[in-house]
Amino acid sequence: MAKKKGDRIQVILECTEHKNSGMPGTSRYITTKNRKNTTSRLELKKYNPILRKYTIHKEIK
Repeated sequence: MAKKKGDRIQVILECTEHKNSGMPGTSRYITTKNRKNTTSRLELKKYNPILRKYTIHKEIK
């Protein structure tokens, strides 16, 4: 039986600390989430290479 792909969507995660710091550039990651299980926006700790530390990245779009 074939797998249905309609439940997973692509989302963009953007760093919140970098956005508020006023430094040039952005730290963004692209990932997927299950639309049925996770209806709210994602928040993950990811590495920000510009700030050189792990920060909270929130879903945009």
